Amino acid sequence: MIRVFAALALLVASAAHAQTVDGTLKRILSAQAITIAYRTDALPFSYAGDGKQPAGYTVELCKRVVASLERQLKVLALQIKWIPATSQNRLELVSKGQADMECGSTTVTLSRMAEVDFSSHVFVDTTGVIARAAVAAKSFKDLAGKRIAVIGGTTNQRAIETALKKSGITADVVLVKSRDEAVAALESGSIDAFASDKILLLGLGPKMKDPSRYALLPEDLSFEPYAIVLPRGDAGFRLAVNRALSEIYRSDEIVEIFRRAFGAEAEPTPVLILMYGLAAYQD
Repeated sequence: MIRVFAALALLVASAAHAQTVDGTLKRILSAQAITIAYRTDALPFSYAGDGKQPAGYTVELCKRVVASLERQLKVLALQIKWIPATSQNRLELVSKGQADMECGSTTVTLSRMAEVDFSSHVFVDTTGVIARAAVAAKSFKDLAGKRIAVIGGTTNQRAIETALKKSGITADVVLVKSRDEAVAALESGSIDAFASDKILLLGLGPKMKDPSRYALLPEDLSFEPYAIVLPRGDAGFRLAVNRALSEIYRSDEIVEIFRRAFGAEAEPTPVLILMYGLAAYQD
């Protein structure tokens, strides 16, 4: 009788993990390779590190996801083909099948869901603003009449426009294409402030000649939940990726990944800890 129950338990366990290999998973299995788009300028989430190799929090997370996919597909190793992405083409690369996923600092929105799908959340941040110290701004309202740069087409642009309306002030919103362009404009004095995800603003220090000349304003202008961009309508692939993330969140791997990206002494915020817990689904 015990043997019968043991056999039934194994069958149930096998059924729980069984999934149809079609769509993106079938293509990955056939090619023994996966193509991942990554941001080169989204430090510390995704950037070109030593030797121009992809590095960062989300990149490391995606490497662990690929390791889980290898176990789920029962293959020894999948070749990872990395392709650089920008804030302008990151969704298109996935929606047009040029990449199987995008690993960067992409915020989940309903409008973007019309074009692509998303994994479980991988990070939570807010929109913030960094200003030149010479402006002497203590809060967002102090930027009235100033020039605020933001990367065009991002959720940060929408957050700035909404914040200006709510605060009842006017400012010139200057659209830029990248964080590097924004830093150059800040240092030349052609703009007074730059809006982006707060953690990315904190990561701009190494790119600046003198970080002490800039100050991060205290306001959180929007909620920015990050996720891995996936092909729209491929439920099997999304499930496999979310299964991988759940495994990582239930283990000590997430602590290693977090501290490697943010520092050995860094601690995740209470909101981020809650996010990890909510996304650590059981099989």
